[in-house]
Amino acid sequence: MVELKSPAEIESMRVTGGFVAEVLSELREKAQIGVNLLDLEAVVRERIRRRGAVSCYWDYSPSFGRGPFRNTICLSVNDAVLHGLPFDYTLRDGDVLSMDLAVSIDGWVADSAVTTIIGTPDPEDARLVRATEEALDAAIAVAQAGNTIGDLSAAIAAVARAGGYPINTEFGGHGLGRTMHEDPHVPNSGRVGRGFRLRPGLTIAVEPWFARTTDRIITDPDGWTLRSADGSRTAHSEHTIAITESGPQVLTRAA
Repeated sequence: MVELKSPAEIESMRVTGGFVAEVLSELREKAQIGVNLLDLEAVVRERIRRRGAVSCYWDYSPSFGRGPFRNTICLSVNDAVLHGLPFDYTLRDGDVLSMDLAVSIDGWVADSAVTTIIGTPDPEDARLVRATEEALDAAIAVAQAGNTIGDLSAAIAAVARAGGYPINTEFGGHGLGRTMHEDPHVPNSGRVGRGFRLRPGLTIAVEPWFARTTDRIITDPDGWTLRSADGSRTAHSEHTIAITESGPQVLTRAA
């Protein structure tokens, strides 16, 4: 069931979104050569504790993971793209790091992801990261009341195809609000004019993610981390947005 939010509830989600954006911005600065993923996890735990927020990931036990997830952020490196389980790994020059964070404050959730390149970027990795960011912007641009989920999905797919990137539709965006995952599903490929019609009050997380040369994913032995099946580099960008009468509002954009 799709739950529409009132303007006041959207403002509450914006508060959570601002916190998520602040933490991801801090992590971008801290994610340098020689930094361990567990150090980044520790930063997030402390920020959540100080704010009185609640991690949406801690103890999360969906059907697709080997639960419970006992971390507060997903950190995915290089060929890992989603649900990366933080582990004892020290970042190296040229690593591609995706960071996905979802928390709840006063009962309202926001979810966002960014991908950053550590040290010296490989040009093709940088192009891949930009493609996910451009796909996210393209989807947000058409997130207007009266349009459809298919319009968002088609916008993401158009950017992927223009860049030569295969598209996986097993995992994508989703509704959110009181919980991290609500209806509707927002796939990263679709047909214009098809699917759920966007209405004011709808809040969704839009999250294009691409691998350089495959649309297939495999699961790590840890039961969580999803990697490109051919070992190619990956990237992931995500924002929480609200559909309003005056257009889309990004709730997880840094101030």
